[in-house]
Amino acid sequence: MQRHWSGARPGTPAASLGLAAWLRRVAARYPDRPALTCDDDTWSYAELQRRVERFAAALARGGVGPGVRVAFLGFNDPQFLVALFACARLGAILVPLNFRLSGPELAFIANDSTPHTLIVDAAHRPVIDAVRAQLPCSRWITCEPQGAPGWESLAQALAAPAGASAPAEVAAGADDVAVVMYTSGTTGHPKGAMLTHGNFWSNNLNAHHSLALRTDDVLLNFAPLFHVGGLCALTLPGLQMGAHVVLQRAWDPQAVLDAVRAHRVTVSFGVPSMLLFLSQHPGFDAADLSCIRCITVGGAPMPESLLQLYEARGVAVIQGFGMTETTSTVSLLSPDRAHAKLGSSGTAALMCETRLTDRDGRTIAQPHVRGELCVRGSNVMLGYWGRPDATAQAFDDDGWFHTGDVAYQDEDGFLYICDRLKDMVISGGENVYPAEVESVLYQHPAVAEVAVIGAPDPKWGERVVAVAALRPGAELTLDALQAFARGQLAGYKLPRELRVVDALPRNPTGKVLKARLREAT
Repeated sequence: MQRHWSGARPGTPAASLGLAAWLRRVAARYPDRPALTCDDDTWSYAELQRRVERFAAALARGGVGPGVRVAFLGFNDPQFLVALFACARLGAILVPLNFRLSGPELAFIANDSTPHTLIVDAAHRPVIDAVRAQLPCSRWITCEPQGAPGWESLAQALAAPAGASAPAEVAAGADDVAVVMYTSGTTGHPKGAMLTHGNFWSNNLNAHHSLALRTDDVLLNFAPLFHVGGLCALTLPGLQMGAHVVLQRAWDPQAVLDAVRAHRVTVSFGVPSMLLFLSQHPGFDAADLSCIRCITVGGAPMPESLLQLYEARGVAVIQGFGMTETTSTVSLLSPDRAHAKLGSSGTAALMCETRLTDRDGRTIAQPHVRGELCVRGSNVMLGYWGRPDATAQAFDDDGWFHTGDVAYQDEDGFLYICDRLKDMVISGGENVYPAEVESVLYQHPAVAEVAVIGAPDPKWGERVVAVAALRPGAELTLDALQAFARGQLAGYKLPRELRVVDALPRNPTGKVLKARLREAT
């Protein structure tokens, strides 16, 4: 697939686009500014750069160089970012691993990406030890201070022989791969999206443009760094701007409120479920949120009631839509349009363009006609690691990435994401979009959360199934649910089966695992 990069003027070196290069320049410009805080430890930009250079030397001594993969498994940790920039300095590639995965799932990713070096924290080393014999790694580093049998401690890895010098920084081109980030794998095996230095540069521009980031901003990130939202929505754009990033090891509502108070956080990122849980925390009503300029939200549209709750506290909400394959950002909705365009994910971000296509690949120009969302731009991945077949299937001849998401545009060109193509239910020859049905069922007072899937049906081909978790003490029957929804949904869209569960299965980013629900049919 031919790639075209428009981020630099023809004839100018692309090396400045690389992650290591821009961090080095930011550190030289703001050496004493706080760069990163985690727990009670704060590093300046100069300190972060020193740690990057030292760890790059340690990786190089172990055999890491251009194109070599380094994997990281652990909760959010400053060492993750050190590893990212150290790999970039060497021309190597970081492979972030999802800490929620089981040993066999991690083994699949490791054997797919073949990392030379694996870095793991104390909490997840036992998971790796259980499958270590299946992994292709040559070097094993643990973040534990004392190390462990068969593992180097971080201190041991950093110990340099006398006279050793840091390796020279490798110039990175826009299309050089910086990270292989694996998709969530809600169906089948995950695929590794090859994200380039140019992709990160473009996504940072998207964030700077939409959030108006400043060097005096304090950005709070509690989303996992192995996920594109946690890494790309705020963390990397903030570091490129010279802002102060406050990193939390895991999501915890009390810790969020504590960080807002202690650091006077100005910008944060989350998914709607996180903001809902935060608003339900006993300390939320009394918390001083006046320092927060905005929160950027992805993963799902914000319910209007939740949007109004945060607006009443003076917090602007910037909604958007993104994917691993697009380095997070595809479209953004500014706060001033949040109510007029309720449920929309906005319009295309600065560095990409979108279009909708029908089943024959023709562009849909009419408003309110559903089609597949396609994206093209310098923030779109290079392709899938080791999967030329999947890459060819995902991109058309004009370079458009086919997302697999169903969407429509309104008369003003604002995007509304409807569903995943693979989740669509075809009942009696009619297309049923689960998200449309779910939005109605969520309004039932007994429903706490609900997912709609299809199940085989001898008469209709597929029948609509509602899988619901109920509010405490509530009861619900299929007849009652149908009666509630009948005035808002066509008859063929009504659930023909109701399954009540304690909770819906979700992946670490909050997405419902519909494949797991379908497996139970």
